[in-house]
This record gives sequence, C-alpha cells and structure tokens, in this order.
Amino acid sequence: MQAIRPHRPQVCVIVIGYDDAAHVTDAVRSALAQGPAVREVIAVDDCSADGSPDLLDRLAHGEPRLKVVRRKVNSGGCGSPRNDGIDAATAPYVMFLDSDDVLPPSAVDTLLSAAIGHGTEVAAGLCIRRELPSGREVPWRPELYARPVLVPHPSLRTRLVHDTLCVNKLYRTGFLREHGIRFPEGRFPYEDFVFTARVLAAGPRLALVPDPVYVWQVRRSAGRLSISLDRAGMDNWRFRLTAHGMAYDILLAAGEKRLARAARAAFLDRSLRMYARELGLRGTEYRREWWALTRAYLATFDAGDFASAPAPGRVVAQVVMASEEPRYLDRIRELASRPARLTPPYPRASDGTPLWSADLPQVTLEHLLFRPVRLLPVAVDAELRPRARATRLRLRLHELYGRMAEAGPAGMDVEFVHREEGRVGLGLTAPLLPGAGEADSGLNSGFDSSVVASVDASVDASVDAWWAEVPVDLSALGSGTWDLRLRLRFHDGSARDTTAHAVAGPGLLRRTAVPSGRHGVLLVQPYATHSGSLALRLAPGRRGMAAVLRRRLRRLFH
Repeated sequence: MQAIRPHRPQVCVIVIGYDDAAHVTDAVRSALAQGPAVREVIAVDDCSADGSPDLLDRLAHGEPRLKVVRRKVNSGGCGSPRNDGIDAATAPYVMFLDSDDVLPPSAVDTLLSAAIGHGTEVAAGLCIRRELPSGREVPWRPELYARPVLVPHPSLRTRLVHDTLCVNKLYRTGFLREHGIRFPEGRFPYEDFVFTARVLAAGPRLALVPDPVYVWQVRRSAGRLSISLDRAGMDNWRFRLTAHGMAYDILLAAGEKRLARAARAAFLDRSLRMYARELGLRGTEYRREWWALTRAYLATFDAGDFASAPAPGRVVAQVVMASEEPRYLDRIRELASRPARLTPPYPRASDGTPLWSADLPQVTLEHLLFRPVRLLPVAVDAELRPRARATRLRLRLHELYGRMAEAGPAGMDVEFVHREEGRVGLGLTAPLLPGAGEADSGLNSGFDSSVVASVDASVDASVDAWWAEVPVDLSALGSGTWDLRLRLRFHDGSARDTTAHAVAGPGLLRRTAVPSGRHGVLLVQPYATHSGSLALRLAPGRRGMAAVLRRRLRRLFH
C-alpha cells in the first residue's frame, strides 16, 4: 500500500439502507472510522420499518459527522437514496456504501490521495467480495487494479466498462453535478450500470489503485437476496437487459463508440454466459421467454459487437440467434461455464470448417483452429466412484479438431479445492494416456442427445481421447464441499487450466457411505454444479451423516 498523508475533511460517504437493522450500523461505523478525511457520513434510510432509523439517530446523537436522511416513501431501489445523498453532500468528494457492506481501513485516504495526487475526477480501487459466513475473499475485476494507473480518458482503457460497480470509487462532487450524473430513480435494478456509463461518457480522468477500498459482503443464505443474486425470475433478466441497453445508448450518444462496443462485449462475456448456464435450473416457460427476449436484444448488435467479444459468449449468442426455440441447453451450459468447455460432437463443414452442429452451419468455430491451447474450451469427462477399499477418479480428455494431438497431452494435475475456504485439500498428478480408457472405467460422454442427433451421418462423431486415473484419499479432505480443478500439461510446453464435466450414469452422482479409518464413516456425494462441473460433498462421521439427514428432512417438510 502506498504511503498516505493525512487529509483535511473532504469526503462525504453516502450510506443507503432499507430494513437492514442487523448491518447498517456496522457500515456507518466503518465509514466514520476512516478518520479525519471524512467530513460527513450521510445515512439515507429508505423508509425502513425495522427500527433502522432509530439506530441511526442514536448513533448520530454522539457523532456530529453523521447526518441521517429519512425518506418518507420507499423508493423500491438504490438509485433514489443515492441521489438524495448527492444532493445533501457538502464535501468536495463523495463515495457510496451499501448498508450490508463495509469500508476497509484507509479506503478513503487511499482513494483521496490518488484523486488529489493526479488531479482526477474519479479514483477507483479494488473491491473484495467476502463470502459469508465462510469469510472467503475474492477480488472483483482484479485485472483492472493490478497496479497504480492514471487513465487520461476512459476510451484509452475500455475494460473500465467491465467494472460496473459504483461503490469502489471516489467521485468529485462538482464533476457529478456539472454533468448531471445521477442514478435512475425509483425501482431500477442494476442502476450501477447506468450510473457508471454516465460517468464514463463524461470523459473523466481516472486514477486506479491496487489497494482494497470496498468489501462487498455476499450473504447467499439471506432471507432477502440482493438483486445480483436473485436471478430466478424473468423480471431480473428484463431489468438487466434494460440497464445494459441504456448504458450502451448513453456511451454511443456521447460519441464513445469504443466504450459502447466494449460494453456490448462485456454483456456477451459476463451477463449472457452467467444466465445461459443457469437455464437448466429454470422451467420451460422461463426458458422460452428468456430465449425470445435475448434474441430480440442480440438482434440490435452488429458484426463488430460480436467480433470484439471473447469467443465463448460470442458463440452462445450465435447459437441463440440461429435457433428460434431453446436448444442445445446442456452444451450451452458447458460452453458458458468458466473456464469454457466445448463438449462433443465436433462436426465440420464440407470444406473442413469446424461447426457448432451440422444443422446450424452458420455457427462456425474456425477460431478453435488458431487460438492458443491455454485458451481452448477443452472438454474433460470425470467419473468418481466412492469405494470402501479405494476411491478412484477417472478422467477423459477429448480431442478438439486436432488441437489436442497437435499439442501432445502429457499429464494432468488434479486439485480438490474447498468451496468456501479456497484451500487445496488434495493435490494429485497423473499421466495422460492415449485411448478412451472406457474398458475399465465405463466413462460415457453424457452428451446432449439432441446435439448428437443433429449431426448428419456423413460426420464421424467419434473422437480420439486421452485418459488418466488417480486414487483419491477422501479421508484427507474432511467435511465440506470440494470443487475439482485440473491443469492439463502438453508436450509442447503449454498448459490449460480447466474443470471437468460430471458424467451422469448408473451408480454415479449418488450419495454413498464409505468406511474411513480417520472418521469411522464418510458420507460422500459427487454431484454436478450449475455449470455441469464435478464437485464433491463430504460429511465425516456419524454426526456429519446425521446433520445431512436432518437437512434433508427439513427440506422435505418445509
């Protein structure tokens, strides 16, 4: 962290909240604890009914820097309360803080030093996503904040459109007011998308710093999920499309064509992939409506918009555009996962061009012939069969239009990573051997039958493969959820980090109790994640098994 000199009071931190009595005081205290650089903290309560205003009033009674603003009518969103805060601010700079998040120590001084030192209208730093209750921390868009950077104009760093958050930034108050930059009023989910577009369209100078300046506390088990986590309803997708569309229009109207195109690429790479890989969790009507809305939105894109996007999102978009009804959902889920996986079959056109499928010849995959091996959407099948004597993991790597054979599969590094803690519980290495390895393993492709059926008889759907097998000491892992991570190593010196497709079949992906010298007994559940990857749940000992059974009973009767 850079050296920070004390600043005179120049910053207003705007805290917004609604019915969040459990967390709002922690948020406000984290803002007040930033020190003398904070002139004022404006807490805007959006007509809460859970006692939040009284908590804030009591806190303000002994803190002259805290001002409480009570809205008389609930706005239904985050934009109106933030706009109220901007209107009430008297400090030269403003920051935004949500009631269920916190500012880490020195966040304000860090951003203020950058803004004053470079004379910029905006300063931005690293946001940390903290998963609760585990406490695991994951940086948000770390590639943007790897080092201190002065950006004279947003168009010189188009990846800024990928960071749509408003909370990890410091803004000069006069800059926002001079350009009329405000949030959409009322109920408008994803208001950050529009606000950030308005900021970038105004052409500010920006200072980027690598230091953590915001802690986004993610509570997936909360009674009321945040907008970004509550994606089950179609309204969420409609709101997101509306916000993306407005952001694009704002940038284009300002003459920022490069930023507008980058915003569309960001939509394809993030939003489209995220929602597409969850389609299997939704009902038939949702899928049809999602498909129709998405096709209509994608119809507004031009060839340049698609060409500038990373390949997985671009191909998913092309498949949606080429099909009037939802199709290939299993295969789309795999391609939309991170890292992307392209499962067989691998058909070609008569001239040898790789195709998504023979009945959609307009969706070509010729980019796969030229992309570096480390970026290819390789497909690995995984089968885990828990056994009392020895549990073994069998893996099969599929050929991909000759690229695997060209690189020469050599070996595979296998890791089981704890879902919440992020630590590696078990690391293994195995050679990759030619052949499918099916005689012993029983591995099957698990492909979408509709995809196989779409390939005409002239295409040979069989693929070459390499396989590996490793023993897995389940007792060494212990309780919790474990994700399988792989690194493929090739004879040409290249490598590819990926995950594995969870094979479904007789006796697979089912709960099994196995003896354990360490725990007495282990309850083992291999399963497929939302993106189709193999993962593993373990409950050691009889107490662990009892806890699992209690959870199942609660789900049955509630």
